[in-house]
Amino acid sequence: MSIKDRVAIVASSCTRFGEAWDRGTDDLLREALGGLETDSTPDAYWLGTAQSGMSGITLGKVLGHDRPITRVENYCASGSEALRNASYAVASGAYDVAMAIGVEKVKDAGYQGLNAFPIPNDGTQRTLTAAAMFSLVIPAYANKYGVSDEDMRDALAHIASKNHSNGARNPRAQFRREMSEDQIKQSPKVAGALGVLDCAGVADGAAAAIVVRAEDATKYTDKPLYIKALSFVAGSGSGLTDPSYDYTHFPEVEASVKDAYAQAGITDPRSAFAMAEVHDCFTPTELVLMEDLGFCPRGTAYKEVLGGAFDLHGDLPVNPDGGLKSFGHPVGATGLRMLYECWLQLRGEAPPERQIDNSRGLALTQNLGGYPGEMVSFVGIVGT
Repeated sequence: MSIKDRVAIVASSCTRFGEAWDRGTDDLLREALGGLETDSTPDAYWLGTAQSGMSGITLGKVLGHDRPITRVENYCASGSEALRNASYAVASGAYDVAMAIGVEKVKDAGYQGLNAFPIPNDGTQRTLTAAAMFSLVIPAYANKYGVSDEDMRDALAHIASKNHSNGARNPRAQFRREMSEDQIKQSPKVAGALGVLDCAGVADGAAAAIVVRAEDATKYTDKPLYIKALSFVAGSGSGLTDPSYDYTHFPEVEASVKDAYAQAGITDPRSAFAMAEVHDCFTPTELVLMEDLGFCPRGTAYKEVLGGAFDLHGDLPVNPDGGLKSFGHPVGATGLRMLYECWLQLRGEAPPERQIDNSRGLALTQNLGGYPGEMVSFVGIVGT
């Protein structure tokens, strides 16, 4: 069942992502709230964060008044999960106005990234790092489709260089320096063929959005965006034990995008979208996502990447804001950061140096969490 065109986004905001040594979680939340250019007052809030707070009080103490606030967490898709829940709350009629807000503050902890909770287990779970798990995609893809090591390296370097180029034009990005493909290729290896510059960084940041019923949208803005689809899938984790799983695709993404396209009525995704924001936690992730999302046939993504199809002014711009590669990845905020870029681009408000042709009027966000074989996936579609 689809809520297509029943819910509208009437405000969106995003802080600068980076090493916020001078700001805490409260400060980042206040900054995201202050960036929402609207006079709407939410009836309820959904807060996405992985480890920067354990309840709605994390946001409540910033708001300073009593409101229904639900803290949600779903790996790296926590911000998207906040948006999904807020949107369905409005669609149900339970609330007139709802806010989704995501935040993560991890840089002051004395280590890089999130400190995973010690959840009891039976000792049989995977023991590899995220970089090691995603590095397995590179040889698997090359072997399956007969791609040479040189072509594979060139395609992955192009993805990283493209996203750095876009991020260099974005004042909210953490890394704002262009990186050539040669520089990417020469970066030290961290796992298999995966280099340092194939990996997204760590960051602090926050982002937010306000949603209302579609019929009320123009009360708050003359250029609302409308929800066309929201799909979320949590996998079974069976890819880690299934010998048939070959690391060249992400089944959870395939399932969530199939559902999202059905909700939105999308039959030809390559020509439907003005842009896409995807979860480029590692360069091979973005490569595989081009095929999982139906942007090109299986085994051809590396050719399309090298041909510039997904560049800023290519046939289908992917990550025009710079992606995780340029922003880093404050887990609870990333999904809503993707939405913010859609908000700017579809409304024609991105900086001129990276404004895309938005005439197609639709944008896709794809936000995942976990690892190949053990993943959650969100796909959202919004439009004018």
